[in-house]
Amino acid sequence: MALSRRGFLTVAPGACAAAGILGLSGRATALVDDSDAPARTPVAADFPRQPADRVRELVGVCHRDIDRARELLDQYPALVNATWDWGFGDFETALGAAAHTGRRNIAELLLERGARLDIFAAAMLGHTQAVRAMIAASPGIQRTPGPHGIPLLAHAQAGGEPAAETLAFLESLGDAGVRPETTPLADDQKRAYVGRFANTAPDGPGVEIRLNNNGDLILRVNGEQAGVLRHAGSHTFFPAGAPAVRVRFSGANPDAQTLEIVDHVSVLVASRVP
Repeated sequence: MALSRRGFLTVAPGACAAAGILGLSGRATALVDDSDAPARTPVAADFPRQPADRVRELVGVCHRDIDRARELLDQYPALVNATWDWGFGDFETALGAAAHTGRRNIAELLLERGARLDIFAAAMLGHTQAVRAMIAASPGIQRTPGPHGIPLLAHAQAGGEPAAETLAFLESLGDAGVRPETTPLADDQKRAYVGRFANTAPDGPGVEIRLNNNGDLILRVNGEQAGVLRHAGSHTFFPAGAPAVRVRFSGANPDAQTLEIVDHVSVLVASRVP
C-alpha cells in the first residue's frame, strides 16, 4: 500500500524507534551506550542481609581495635548493631564486645554511630542511674548473663574507676556476679579430653577439643571455635555462653572415648580419632 507524504511522516518516527531497538537484523540492541558504567558488585548469597564475614569481623575487632572498628563503620554504617552467634546461641553485639572487655572508647564510638545501649554497656560505662532504672523496671535482670556467660558485675569491673559507683551498687545487690556452678579440673585431667573426634554420620561435622594458653578447654566444630567449655561434673561440660547445652564424654579414657553434644536433643555423636 502506498503512503502519502503525510502518512509517512506520521509512521516514520515509530518505525525509526523500532529500528533503533531491533536494529536492521531484528536483534535487540541498547538505545544507550552503557559501556562506561561502573561494574556492579556481585550480589552476595545472603543478600539483603549483611555478609556474615563482615559482621563477624566487626564484632571481633570491637574487643580490641578501635581503628579497624571505625574503618568498618565508616564504610558500612549499618553494621553498628551487628550481632554474631559464636555458637549454640552465644550472641554478642559489637557493643557487647566492647563492654565486657572494658573498651570505653570503642563503646562510645558505637553509641555515637547509633548502637543500642544495653545494661551491660551501661554498667561498664558507669551509667549507674541507667543500670538502677533497668533493674527497677525488670527485677532480677542483674542475674542475666551477658555474652560468653559473663555476669553483669564483671562488666562494671571492666569499666575501671569511672564505673566504681556502678560496681558498688551491683555488689550491694549480692547476685549480679552469679555464674553457673562448675567443678574444677586439674590441667592433666583436662588433657584427657583433648583430641579430634569424627562424627558418626557420614557428612557430619568434625569436632576438636583443644587446651588454650589460659588452661581452658575449647570446643571447635568444623575448624571454628564454638565455645570455652566449663566442667559440670561427671565428664560433662557446657559452653560458657550456652549453659543449657551439654558436651558429654563417655569417660576420661582417650583410647575408648566418645563425645555427644546435646542441645535440648542429641545433635551430634562423635568418636575419638587416633
